[in-house]
Amino acid sequence: MAPDLLPSIDVDAAASAPADTVLLDVREYEEGMSGHAPNAVHIAMSELADRIGELDRTRRTICICRSGNRSARVTAWLREQGFDAFNMTGGMYAWSSFGHPMVNHAGNPGVVI
Repeated sequence: MAPDLLPSIDVDAAASAPADTVLLDVREYEEGMSGHAPNAVHIAMSELADRIGELDRTRRTICICRSGNRSARVTAWLREQGFDAFNMTGGMYAWSSFGHPMVNHAGNPGVVI
């Protein structure tokens, strides 16, 4: 799927998505542990093919990475697998700059690395 045709969602829409929407953080382990959206599911892009069974194809999935590049690739792949997937534009950099909450692995305020 061409990048300009990839379904995307902006940060504010992702932050206010319905509770049954999956926020899928596809960054690597250290990135996700330093700061992520509350209630995000973390499956690193490098592990996704092996862990796809942990995701529910019936739920809308918003893919998130640091800046939006990795999550765009994951979004395209998930759509090929039958998921209703969207890329969050701007990634966690945008999430943080828009002032949305972030937590680290211990539940304290998180940072984007």
